[in-house]
Order: sequence, then structure tokens, then C-alpha cells
Amino acid sequence: MNTAPLQGIKVIDFTEVQSGPSCTQMLAWLGAEVIKIERPGVGDATRNELQFDPECPSYYFLQLNSNKKSLALDAKTPDGKAILTKLIKSADIFVENLHPGAMDKLGFSWEAVHALNPKCIYGTIKGFPLSSKYKDLKAYEPIAQVTAGAASTTGWWEGQDNVPTQSGAALGDSNSGMHLLIGLLAALQQRSKTGEGCYVYQSMHNACLNLCRIKTRDQLTLDRIGYLTQFPQYPDKKFDDFVPRSGNQEGSGVLGWTYKCKGWETDPNAYVYIILQRGPKQFELACKAFGFEDWLTNPDFNTADARDKHKQAIYDRIGAWAITKDKYEITSILSPAGVPVGPVLSTKEIMDDQSLYDGNTLVKIDQGGKIGEFVTVGCPFTMSNYQPAYGPCPDLGGDTADVLTEYGYTAEQQAEFSKNGTTAPVAAAKPAQPSVEPAHV
Repeated sequence: MNTAPLQGIKVIDFTEVQSGPSCTQMLAWLGAEVIKIERPGVGDATRNELQFDPECPSYYFLQLNSNKKSLALDAKTPDGKAILTKLIKSADIFVENLHPGAMDKLGFSWEAVHALNPKCIYGTIKGFPLSSKYKDLKAYEPIAQVTAGAASTTGWWEGQDNVPTQSGAALGDSNSGMHLLIGLLAALQQRSKTGEGCYVYQSMHNACLNLCRIKTRDQLTLDRIGYLTQFPQYPDKKFDDFVPRSGNQEGSGVLGWTYKCKGWETDPNAYVYIILQRGPKQFELACKAFGFEDWLTNPDFNTADARDKHKQAIYDRIGAWAITKDKYEITSILSPAGVPVGPVLSTKEIMDDQSLYDGNTLVKIDQGGKIGEFVTVGCPFTMSNYQPAYGPCPDLGGDTADVLTEYGYTAEQQAEFSKNGTTAPVAAAKPAQPSVEPAHV
């Protein structure tokens, strides 16, 4: 029995780079047939970006486009428009993430696609919500982060490193793709009731802002009382009227911090994250695990409110304890006591952890040829009755003939498409031959 959730769903993927392809790859992993439209002779911009070998597509492309078909198509030519129109008429979902106005200019806006196929769901990713004064800006990952409150609340709050800092996580890119995925899946469920597709608009800004929800919570609190007890600035420093950067503070009411561990001289990731919970019982267990039983009777530390006022003393003492042990030893000491703790892991450590190759967390895909096997992050959730089959990424235009044949185009028509630039670059004209041979020097 085929339990693929999106079996039978056809997706026309007019996206490139990261935000759109991350969404359509997930649709493919869930069983949809995804036809990726790529510019003839050029393809997705990431094919040739940050390459490890000039003859191979980059890992950037490979990690975002597995299980898809590639149709080389110039949708600006008359034949290209006709082919894309035919594809859309049979599609369940059409997804694009071009800059604002590009699809309208091309003739495939939401209104145009809806007129062609009322059942087709139209998904789009843009930088900003339609109501935003920045809606016409071309947005990249950092633009989304800096305009959605992520950068202004990330980083150190004092010293020369007190600058707005973007996250290493792709809050504006893959995060936007996953948010759009939610909308598309909701639209499919809605269509099963209404019989009609809808327009799903996802902005990178809103995807970032959704992950900054607790920062808006903090702004509300700051507006109300003028300070934030969970921040390292409390109680000694004055708060401005906006949520500040807070270093490595956990962000809620508990005391969380990153501590330097044994081996830091040679390992820049020799750190561990430790959280002190607010509950009396949890705090008692933590104190016993640390060997800090004196805190249990010290009024500066034996209540959660007191600890908020003496954060630096807590950080200093735990820091002096942590520096004598490695991050894994600390994790093994504190975890049995119920203390939330975890080692800071580098990408190398994560990808070397064989326990994570469980069929979903990290997966190995055999691309074949010169590339061979590569590792990527799999489907982030698991289903009890479905396991994605992770296949290779398509060659540029590798499925053009198969797709066009499936849609009824003859070999003769396909040869003409290739000749007129619809599915292949137009051959450059040969330079005129000189009437006489140049003189030899």
C-alpha cells in the first residue's frame, strides 16, 4: 500500500535558490510529483553557486532539489508560455518565489493561473506582507531577519560586539519554505471541501517574525513595566524602550547560559548550555549535582526571584565549575539530575553522529556519477506509516523529453522547441569567415 500523503498531487515548481525549493522538495518527499522549471542552459542559480567542483552542481543545489524532475523551459518564448500553460492546467499546485512583479510580467500571476485552472493552488514567497511599506523590496535572507526583529535581538548587549546579528539558521529562507508548506497543505485540505484552489502568500518577513514571537512578548512586558527580569541586563542596567540583545540568555523565565568547558583552547565549540529551572525541587536537584548545596540556604539564590537579581554570580560560579570538565562529562553529570543541558555541537560533530542517520534526521543520497553519495537533512518529522524515499537531484533539463512526451508533444515538436530556444539555449551564430587569410607574423 502506498501511504505517501501527497500521492497523485502534481506540483509545478517555478522557484529557485532556497526558500521556494525547500518547500517543493518537502512536497516531493511527501510523494508529490514535482516538475522543476529551469532556465535552459542556466538552471537554478544554486547549481553553480559555491561549487566544490566546476563540473558538478553545488551541495547548495543538491540539498534542496532531490526527488524532483527538471524541465528546461524558457517561459518567455511563445512556445514556452504555451507549454507552461498546459502544465498549469493539469497541476494541483503552482509555486513561485521570483521578485515582486516578475510573474505578472511573465503572464502567470495568481489571477491568470486561477483563470487557467480554478482548482490549482498558487503558492508564492515574497519578502514582505502585501500591507508592508517594504513590499516591493527584493529580499534576501538577512533582509528578512533585520526587518523582522531577529537581528536586533540577537548578539551581545555591550562591548565592541554589540551589533545586530543575524542567525546562522536560515530564518528567512528554509523557514519561509516550511511556513509556505503549512499553507499549501492547509489549502489542499480546504480544496477537498470547496473544490477550488486558493492563493497562498508567504512573506519571508512574517516567517521570521513568527519565530520572534517571544520577542514581541518581551516588548509588551517592557512597555508595561520598563524592564525584563530574565535578561542579563536586569537588575543593574537601564533598559531602553525596545527589546535589547541578550547574549546567550535562554529567553524565558529560567536562567540559561553557555559555559566554556575544558579543551576550549583548541576547540572553539568546547561549550555547554545549562539551564537552571525556577521550581524549588528542580533547583535543589541541580544544586546537588553541581555540589552547590550552600545555595539552598543562601537568600541570594534560594528563590527564583533572588536568582534573577544575582545572575552574574551564578554564571561566574557555574563557569568556574564547567571549565574543569569537558562538555560531554558535564552533560552526563547534570542530565541524570533532570537539569536541562546540552553540549554545543559543531556541524562536523553532528554529521559524524551515526545515530542521527535514522532515515529522517540526516540522510545519505546517492547522486551517482562523479558526485556519489552526499548527506542532507531529511524530513524533520516522522510518520508512523510513511517513510520518504530520498532520491537524487535531476540534471538540468534531464526530464524535459519525458515531461513533454507525457504532455503529448511529438519528437518533431520537441526538436523545434530545442532549436528556437524554448528548451535549450539558442545556438550562437558562427562568426563570419574573413575574405582573406590574415597574415602570419
